[in-house]
Amino acid sequence: MTTRRHFLGQMTVAVGGVLGAPTILRSAREAPDLILRGGVIIDGLGRPRFQADLAITGDRITAIGRKLREQGAVELDCRDRIVAPGFVDVHSHGDGTVVDDPMQESLIRQGVTTIIVGADGSSRAPAMDPDGDAPLTIAAVLERFDRVGPSTNIGTLVGLGSVRALVVGEADRPATPAELRRMVTLVERALADGALGTSTGLEYTPGAFASLEELIALCAPLAERGLAYHTHLRNEDDALVEAVEEAIAVARGATCGLQIAHLKTQGPRNWTKLDTVFERIGTARATGLDVAFDRYPYLAYHTGLTNLFPAWTRDGGMARFFERIEDRATADRIRAEANEKAALIGGWENVQISRVAVAEDEVVVGQRLGSFAQQLSLDPYDVAVGLLRRNDGSVSMIGFAMSEANLERILAHPQGMVASDGTAYAVSGPARRGSPHPRGAGSFARVLGRYVRERKTLTLEQALQKMTALPASRVGITSRGRLAIGTYADVVVFDADRVSDRADFRDPFQYAEGITATIVNGGLTFVDGGRGLRTGRALRG
Repeated sequence: MTTRRHFLGQMTVAVGGVLGAPTILRSAREAPDLILRGGVIIDGLGRPRFQADLAITGDRITAIGRKLREQGAVELDCRDRIVAPGFVDVHSHGDGTVVDDPMQESLIRQGVTTIIVGADGSSRAPAMDPDGDAPLTIAAVLERFDRVGPSTNIGTLVGLGSVRALVVGEADRPATPAELRRMVTLVERALADGALGTSTGLEYTPGAFASLEELIALCAPLAERGLAYHTHLRNEDDALVEAVEEAIAVARGATCGLQIAHLKTQGPRNWTKLDTVFERIGTARATGLDVAFDRYPYLAYHTGLTNLFPAWTRDGGMARFFERIEDRATADRIRAEANEKAALIGGWENVQISRVAVAEDEVVVGQRLGSFAQQLSLDPYDVAVGLLRRNDGSVSMIGFAMSEANLERILAHPQGMVASDGTAYAVSGPARRGSPHPRGAGSFARVLGRYVRERKTLTLEQALQKMTALPASRVGITSRGRLAIGTYADVVVFDADRVSDRADFRDPFQYAEGITATIVNGGLTFVDGGRGLRTGRALRG
């Protein structure tokens, strides 16, 4: 007797997971749970669109073809709508609120069905389990995601900054041979538990203290699994080219793929460096390295306020940071370097505070630091230090520093893809926090509205490939990110004439518009403005 699972397995092999001329292939035993009728299908692989019905049974796509004759338990009229794979956010911080608010409204309302977290060198594991003495593992993190029952699928990278923090701590020193062996073991364990790659945040501590040799050793386990090293570069402004060269050297030494996170040229004096960066990437690819990158569609970045201060000031943690700020031997140097970093992006007025930890400083959230300091008749540097001190370093900022022309070139590049680098939040409830970067609610809709429909930087087919199949391939989840018979039924339906972002820097708590339906693992998660099922899963490599 052929079981449904066996049939779907046979069906996937029969069609090779590839759509040519639309072909109807279905089980004679089961009617579909859901049929999307009459939509314009764009499969995620960059190929031309075509009109067809799409049937879903369980968590899989089971038929694609014109005017399917069977009836679905539920049917959606998708005429005059685009039917595409659900969007895969290859660089997300959307797990930060998932326990408190697994609905993930800002994500599903812009068509995101899968997020990859653990970016910038910081993952939830390995770390010391607060309830025990043993390190928390990636396996335990993924199990927790499954217990929560999120709206989206969630996969994770293993953060090499988290690995270093657990083994070496916050000190600026090389790992000992024994420590390096333990770190490699932790990476291997994380990958065996299901991590989808490694990540670094080399502008942050303790990742900033890692050497090239350490990074190569920790990324070497990726090679046999065909996974990539995802890096927030050591520098994204004056030393951008050198940082790209270092990232390429890591991938070359570890013989693994390279994913450069949120590629940017930060500060007007560095905008001309993009040609050189593209040349370095092209040369690396010509020698056989698999190098790609992602970018969010905004001209401002989001980071910690401590990132305006040199990495050496944070050696040993925040207590040592504050000691150095008060020390006469280092105070003037720190002030000068922080002011220079602010000047690089156009001054303190281009620094907007997005989140603080203590209630007394909520008044500054959403404000530009330059103007706020002027209201107080204080120096902006002193205001920044005061905020960091009162909040024990836990202050987030948005910096306005990038070029629109470069952004469009990065999005349009064949190796470029779309990511948000954003959080998940909601207009009300526990996931409404601070004044977040609008990219968490608008990135994918913004690309479709501004850079496809309005500016024509990309065709719709190109943009969707950069949101679906291409990022899915970077983390080895090729059964998602494309519409083909037998693949997982992660699907978005939208109005190409209306889809757009609404969140902005003054009011980030606004959902995208133009999304008709978001389907995750066959479940109607969002449809016609209403919430449905939470059918997301933890994804394992």
